[in-house]
Amino acid sequence: MLGRNNVFNIKRSRRTCQVPLYVIVLGLIVALALLIITLGSQGNTVIEESIQHHVPQGVDALESLVLPLPTMESINGRDIIWQIPVNPIAVLFIAHGCGGTALNFWDKGSTCPSCVGLPEEKRIVQFALAQSFGVLTITSSDSCWSFGNERLIVVRIIKWWIRKNNLVNVPLFGLGASAGGYFLSRLATEVRFRRIVLMISSGLFDRMNIPNDYPPTLFVHMPKDIKRAKRVERHLELLRKKGIQTKEIECMEFPLMPNWLADRVSGLDEPTSTKLVKLFRNKTFIDEKGFMRKDGRATRWKEALKQSDFLLPFGSKLVQHIQEELNLAYGYHEMTSLQSDQIFEWLNSHIS
Repeated sequence: MLGRNNVFNIKRSRRTCQVPLYVIVLGLIVALALLIITLGSQGNTVIEESIQHHVPQGVDALESLVLPLPTMESINGRDIIWQIPVNPIAVLFIAHGCGGTALNFWDKGSTCPSCVGLPEEKRIVQFALAQSFGVLTITSSDSCWSFGNERLIVVRIIKWWIRKNNLVNVPLFGLGASAGGYFLSRLATEVRFRRIVLMISSGLFDRMNIPNDYPPTLFVHMPKDIKRAKRVERHLELLRKKGIQTKEIECMEFPLMPNWLADRVSGLDEPTSTKLVKLFRNKTFIDEKGFMRKDGRATRWKEALKQSDFLLPFGSKLVQHIQEELNLAYGYHEMTSLQSDQIFEWLNSHIS
């Protein structure tokens, strides 16, 4: 591609010549064809750009850059899974949401045969590892986290794990999604996190004593969830009045492009993704602009698959993965890796 400062010196011949009429006509036809193609692609470009600005650059390339080789251990029936890169600059503890598990954060592999690798969870881990962050995940004892004895158990596990892996002098950060965010907001009063990220969670700040040395807090939330957004706003103000540094990232809905599911769900190819989106459009699950009309959980898309005899690769194993991406596109309440660039830029700024 030519830069703005490229200069070409063209020597003009003193000869003059007449251009044949058929050449002029042919040139006009080619120019008109190019104009039609350009105008026809503008509509798709607008929609594509509305999605692309959400996606961290090179995030899909992380799968080839970061080898998923987690270590898995069980303590009293509780799964503890982690991965530590060479020379880690920080550690990220992640608390899953209700119904989640530590198994969601890595793909199935030789060191974790039970792992399921949900699209957003595993991308957050991949992004962290690519940034030379070690990652630690712990499964809650029940479907959701409790705030009594379980909190004390998790405190002990984190401290034990840090000593075991000689990471005492490495900065510790926390990220909690949904119920995991509420749990993390309380856990941060007992574990010395350098900074924490509360994702689709407002925290428990109006129900707890906030110490003066409480860590800086980043709220990553979806404004479509109006009630939660209002609580986030109140808690931002509450923390700021206590002199605690805060930041907010808003995550918006976006249109479901034909290739989106293939790009996000491992094992789902582009033709299948395109057929799925076409089916959703025919069933009016998405509107004329490609936006989900309802959250993926509230959309009867699985029933539509059965009625249409639509067969997914790997059977029902990809259903949870697809639904997560439908939830994300609707932009109401779902874990998201799309803002990883901003999240890790904020975390990295507090490492030194």
